[in-house]
Amino acid sequence: MERAVLQITLFGLLLALAATQPNKDNWDIYSFHINSTVTSRYATTVITSRMANRMDESKEIEFHVRIPKNAFISKFRMFIDGQVYDGVVKGKEKARQQYTEAVSRGQSAGLVSSVGRTLEEFKTSVTVAAHKKVTFELTYEELLKRRLGKYELQIHARPMQPVKSFKVDVHIHEKSGINFVEVKGGLALADAINKTHADNEVWVNFYPTEDQQKTCTSCGEQGMNGDLVIVYDVNRDSGLGDIKTSAGYFVHHFAPSSLTPISKNVVFLIDRSGSMHGKKIRQTRLALIHILNDLSEDDHFGLITFDGSISYWKRELVQANQRNLESAKIFSEDIRESGSTNINSAVLEGASMLNAHPREDSASILILLTDGDPTTGVTNLEEIQSNVRVAIADKFPLYCLGFGFDVNFEFLEKMSLQNNGVARRIYEDSDADLQLKGFYEEVATPLLIDVTMSYNGGTNLTQTEFSQYYNGSEIVVAGKITDNDIGTFTPQVIAISSSKKMTFSNPNGTVESTGTESADHIQRVWAYLTVKQLLKKELLLSGAEKENVKREALELSLKYSFVTPLTSMVVTKPEGGETEVLHKPKEGEAPQTGSRHQNIAYSGTVMHTFGARQASPGARQGLPGTPAYGRGLGLGSASGSASDSGSRLTKLNAGRAGRVFSVFSTQSDPTMTQRGHTVPLVGLGLGFHAQDMDSLGTSDIEDLEEATMLSPNNPTMTQHDHTVPLVGLGLGFHAQVDVAPTQVHATIVPATDNIPVSHRFLLKTENQSIPLCFDVTGDVRLKLLHHPTSELSVHGELDSVTNGGFTRIVIQLNADLYVDVEVNKITVIEGSRMTHHTGQDPITAGSWTIIRRDKDIDVAGGDTHLVILIQGKDAQSFLWPVLRQQSSDSAEGILALNPVYEEVPQTPTTKLRIKDQENDVTRDNAADYSISPPLTLDCWLLSADSALQRRLEAFIV
Repeated sequence: MERAVLQITLFGLLLALAATQPNKDNWDIYSFHINSTVTSRYATTVITSRMANRMDESKEIEFHVRIPKNAFISKFRMFIDGQVYDGVVKGKEKARQQYTEAVSRGQSAGLVSSVGRTLEEFKTSVTVAAHKKVTFELTYEELLKRRLGKYELQIHARPMQPVKSFKVDVHIHEKSGINFVEVKGGLALADAINKTHADNEVWVNFYPTEDQQKTCTSCGEQGMNGDLVIVYDVNRDSGLGDIKTSAGYFVHHFAPSSLTPISKNVVFLIDRSGSMHGKKIRQTRLALIHILNDLSEDDHFGLITFDGSISYWKRELVQANQRNLESAKIFSEDIRESGSTNINSAVLEGASMLNAHPREDSASILILLTDGDPTTGVTNLEEIQSNVRVAIADKFPLYCLGFGFDVNFEFLEKMSLQNNGVARRIYEDSDADLQLKGFYEEVATPLLIDVTMSYNGGTNLTQTEFSQYYNGSEIVVAGKITDNDIGTFTPQVIAISSSKKMTFSNPNGTVESTGTESADHIQRVWAYLTVKQLLKKELLLSGAEKENVKREALELSLKYSFVTPLTSMVVTKPEGGETEVLHKPKEGEAPQTGSRHQNIAYSGTVMHTFGARQASPGARQGLPGTPAYGRGLGLGSASGSASDSGSRLTKLNAGRAGRVFSVFSTQSDPTMTQRGHTVPLVGLGLGFHAQDMDSLGTSDIEDLEEATMLSPNNPTMTQHDHTVPLVGLGLGFHAQVDVAPTQVHATIVPATDNIPVSHRFLLKTENQSIPLCFDVTGDVRLKLLHHPTSELSVHGELDSVTNGGFTRIVIQLNADLYVDVEVNKITVIEGSRMTHHTGQDPITAGSWTIIRRDKDIDVAGGDTHLVILIQGKDAQSFLWPVLRQQSSDSAEGILALNPVYEEVPQTPTTKLRIKDQENDVTRDNAADYSISPPLTLDCWLLSADSALQRRLEAFIV
């Protein structure tokens, strides 16, 4: 048996990357969507990629993604034939055990780790059957780090072919206000980017056409290959900073402005051993000269070069005046490489120089640049680290820059952390000098030293002591509030500025609850920071202490489903496939190149549930949905079929792109005759030519719809030699008919007006991969969302027949302010004043901002973010709401539901236990309208009352 070989790597923003250029006839990327939501510098990014195998045989599809190194993957899913394959985060040992068991069962498996410069790679593959589709969904989280006065959200894309539906949506919300925002990078096409900046929120939408995907700076005939970078900063003051609290957690961003810079004492330790020859030493000389030009006259500096011996420019610190700087540049230009590497002596000499010339009201910094291991003098790594720690004695930070991949980066990282600094890799490339200069600029302007962050009434705190705070950076602390008592929670910052001791505190003495922050959001920021810092702390410890810290980091990683160096994500794929183990590589691991796969495509496609499927009479065919991000709903109509055993089922599909319509199965009146069998059907459909719809994509369906629209007076459908007369109601639909070898004749009788429409909804579940689904009958108005502590309410009005979704959504923002959303217009009602909006200009309603685009409407205010998707096409369009972010866990309504269930074992019929109540269920499916185009998934069908855990009437308004 040919086995798929799956390789998984980690990290970076999305990308469908092919190792070889695929043949367009083999596969097709339908859509490639990236959605990133940034709240208080914490970014959650969801990458959804869809693809179809066009071949008449199975093909292995390989999918690559690049995400930032600083990020943790928190979710990975694959959707294949209506089934969801979830990745599960486990400890490394358990993951390896599952991996080994899969191999013993005859399933193949792969392990790959790959590291780039600023991005890391995630790579996986799966075998896709002929004319079938697969959807990949990856979620990762990161805390954006402020450098040089700005945050950068980096998105990398390399689909290697133009994609029909390529979208990047970014929403940034910062309560303190956004000072500026820029969009740059090789993918930054002005004509394809829409940027909206409204005080404390920013929306960036990047929707390049297929032609534009060939014309940007990082584009070509093979599509895009580059970055989209969103750069921004927030408004700041000189006070305590930005503190957010919710549900017993807090996060504190501290970056005061308008402070007088502190003069610095800096010593540069430059490795000039033989391994630095050529380009390395030339770039080092160039970078050093640039750095010397940036020194302030108030600064003092020293230069030491080393190989097996030590060379001084001067043996003491000197002022950075013009004469000394010119002399130092001449010395720098004359640095030549030779000899071995004595790191121990070099660092001790640098520390001695700083210790011998202390200056009050100044900040001292020691910077080491090396490209290799110690080869002479003291070469034992632990002994060197011990010597350096004693020499520095916590008086100043040591920053270690490792040039290239020959260096022992773990050794440098540990030595930096032991001395309140950080380690940074400098990549051997044409811009290595700029990398060196860029690092220096981050530490060039100290504003505070000996910073202590204290929190009376706080516990489980992340790092609270920092040796220095630099201009353009930011200190972030998170923790828990003792007993969730905000009244006794008092933060304070004490630090030394250029001339005095400073205290930063809240003028009111205490912190008010922000209230609107999502508890889950702040809690995840705390968990993310805690895990990051525990992993660093673990490097510094040994024995029982090391194991305790490691265990704590592992427990948090598992609890919050973070893929960290201590955990792995296990993905067991369809039967006959393999189990994969995804793990986060370390910085020191060299990048891996090449690919074993030759038949490659990437990205996913819309899952239209095409293909043969046998269903019992009366079964419900729905349109399901587990949301791609946030909480969403799926909606579907019902269908059914009857068939002979041994006969072939063919699913006939038509309708607007991205939606599967159905035919009701009843017990009377409407009938379709197949080979002597009466199959009840209510026609909803367009006439069309029935093809093997598994081979069709979204564009094919649209073309099919236009090409095969038939007159209602004589609707007929020709399938090869089979003629099927149809009478429909003008809506797209799919029906299952039993195709005889010779001829099938089916008559669909028009539905009567008194037959109610049934809409199917899906409820996302946190603990299971299969969602719940239930039906709502009639054109009712539903309560979608309500915050008991505020005046916010969202109601949706279901359309009866025409749309099969919501015809309008009404949002009450306060007692006198409403937003009425319809497919073609938005109406804002404020008191007695009513304004209609049909264009795409941003709309302001109180503190809320509404932005309309071609296929969705953004509604955001405070920390609530609602996206209303426009599904369907033209006159058959309908609305569907997706809650991307909510501010209160006490919210009510269908959008706020988050049920938990477990299967009841050993029962004759399938039962689910929800809140200690056992419920009868059947396996069915429905369509997820919370993504566009929608995706059809399996679900557990149960009554509305059981799914909602209260009577449906409670949700009808």
